[in-house]
Amino acid sequence: MPFTVQELENISNAAIDYHFKRGDVLSQTIQEKPLLSKMRQKSKPFPGGKEKITRRVKGLYTTTIQGYEHDDTVTYANPANIREASYPWKLIHSGIKFTEHELLKDGISVVDSTTGKNTVKHDAREMTVLANLLEDKLEDMQEGTDRGMNDMYWRNGSQDSKVIPGLLSFILDDPTSATVVGGVDQSLNSWWRNRANVALSGVSTLDDQVVLTKLQSEFRQLRRYGGRPDTMLAGSDMMEQIEKELRHKGNYTDTGWANKGQIDGSLADIAFKGIMIHYDPTLDDLSREKYLYVLDCRRIYPMHINGEEAKKHAPARPADKYVFYRAITHAGGLVCDQRNCHGVYAFS
Repeated sequence: MPFTVQELENISNAAIDYHFKRGDVLSQTIQEKPLLSKMRQKSKPFPGGKEKITRRVKGLYTTTIQGYEHDDTVTYANPANIREASYPWKLIHSGIKFTEHELLKDGISVVDSTTGKNTVKHDAREMTVLANLLEDKLEDMQEGTDRGMNDMYWRNGSQDSKVIPGLLSFILDDPTSATVVGGVDQSLNSWWRNRANVALSGVSTLDDQVVLTKLQSEFRQLRRYGGRPDTMLAGSDMMEQIEKELRHKGNYTDTGWANKGQIDGSLADIAFKGIMIHYDPTLDDLSREKYLYVLDCRRIYPMHINGEEAKKHAPARPADKYVFYRAITHAGGLVCDQRNCHGVYAFS
């Protein structure tokens, strides 16, 4: 027999819904950001300057040897092969605002009414709070900053002239194009080009192991001029292609077939030449699911002005409004001081 109207009203007055741990908001859309993680590890300080970070580079040599006998005339060369690579540094901001009214509804009072920096939680606040409003706003600022920086480090800078040009401004799908990269014309300087093959064909014929075979030969070229690849980032389709090539050749371990009475049908995490191949979800977001980037992060790295990396701010509120602000700023650029030790690969 169903509940009567009176019974339902009585239940609603006597009970509340079950709520998970108070103050805990479970995010549903946070992705791993392996490129951002690597860039933050490699960031280097610099003291500032007019508008660019510059680096002298060279790829050509004029001097050579010459055989001679007796009083043969010999020649002398005057080398003039220095080029200047240059990269802009930019100011990056992310910020949030919130009101005193919002915080009071959340059981929080502001102690420092100038900046809102110091707050106290009210007694018995747990009776009214389902989620910590201020912590959620601060978490939103941090994750939003991470997403923005990650996206910026991947893109080529054409989306906004006021942000730092990222990886795709250095590692081009077509490095033979007549394009000035970092201030150096790569059409006139073949040594100032990344490795690339974004039209690998025949991947459906798994016997040929197209991707793995290509990587085997490419690593020789990536190391040819002193490169030491240390980072590999792939989209989901590329990860699946490599897995198919490995599975097709039966590259399973003995423990994978019989481990504690179970048959494990998975592949272990994939590496090449001892370097882990990381799935980077941002490549899927950029419609580059079939791409693989091989990087030497000694040669691509961020630089930040001293004391200006992820700098936190709590600006004073306006005198006529009880609105408080938080911000994170960054001042720096992204440098690539050698291009022929990086590669991009994809299949059609």
